[in-house]
Amino acid sequence: MAIGQFGPALEEVLKQKGETRGTAGAVAHVDASLIGKIVKGTRKPSKEVMASTVKHYDDGQLYIAAAGEVTGGAFAPWLNNVDLHRASVLFKTVEEMKEVLALSSEAPISKTADQLNESERKIMKRLLMEAVEAITALTHFAAVLCKEYSFSWLATWKEHRADLKAKKYMK
Repeated sequence: MAIGQFGPALEEVLKQKGETRGTAGAVAHVDASLIGKIVKGTRKPSKEVMASTVKHYDDGQLYIAAAGEVTGGAFAPWLNNVDLHRASVLFKTVEEMKEVLALSSEAPISKTADQLNESERKIMKRLLMEAVEAITALTHFAAVLCKEYSFSWLATWKEHRADLKAKKYMK
């Protein structure tokens, strides 16, 4: 039984980089057979294995898969059956964002949860689902841009966090 997306994501990164499971094992301080089990989905990767491999390979897909693994799926999943060309991902991202904006104009966002009737609650649920779809699209867009133009996924997020801190949005 397959466990999560991390193994397939790691396998894809290794193929793209032309590296072996042995190399990934050395990076993660484990043997190649454990990497093989993780890739096949018969063994769940430890947080240490995920942390060392994502840092080494600095690949958006791998970071996304690790986040999904650690959160039990409460993160944008990696879409592996879509066109991930940068233009296609941009068009889909814009489409998803437009859907959020359109639905937000009819959502009763000024009401609290206990003020909503059933019909309004359904609208709020649709808005939530559209927002999650937009987040997934934006996450893929960022990952594709990082890969296509050789930007570091980790450095991008570190820069973003520093900017948020500078604006005092977080401590």
